[in-house]
Amino acid sequence: MKAYRILSVFIVLLVSVTMFGQKIKIDSGKLSALEGVTDVRIEYDYSNLGVGKFDVEAEYIEKKVGDMNEDEAGTGDKWKEAWFNDRPTRYEVKFEELFSNYAEFLNSGKEVESDVVMNVHTTFIEPGFNVGVARKPALINLEVSFSKGGEELVHILILKSPGGGAMGYDFDAGFRIAEAYAKAAKSLGKYMTKALK
Repeated sequence: MKAYRILSVFIVLLVSVTMFGQKIKIDSGKLSALEGVTDVRIEYDYSNLGVGKFDVEAEYIEKKVGDMNEDEAGTGDKWKEAWFNDRPTRYEVKFEELFSNYAEFLNSGKEVESDVVMNVHTTFIEPGFNVGVARKPALINLEVSFSKGGEELVHILILKSPGGGAMGYDFDAGFRIAEAYAKAAKSLGKYMTKALK
């Protein structure tokens, strides 16, 4: 029982440290360049993506698919399909929902017609894990750039955005990663609203 309590305290501390580790910083340009902008089209970029301990996403996918198919034929292929399908159906949906909630002064989304483009480039994903007795939240790093007519106005880094379920029911990696996008969007929306409104 004592070991269980110690493990519980350790997990709470690990999650707490991770949850407050997110950083947002302007890498180049100024947010003031977006003053007066009301509409923003969002685009997503997953090129040059590192995953976990892998610098190249394709290597991570190859290993994961191979291991899963070895355990049970076909499960790795299904996992790979879900890995890519989660982007438009979960991650991008969560990002846009939370960003619009916290940056209400902007009409934003993939379908918005605008000459101002917000490019959300995911550079790193840590899927995390939850095996019941131990868990690690997902983490993502994003580079968010705003440009007009091909000219970059501001480039923002969002580092170590965490994602997980509040009550520990986040056994699915896609759910954890989607929550990391939600956290990043919420923080960015608040950050921009404070700076521009």
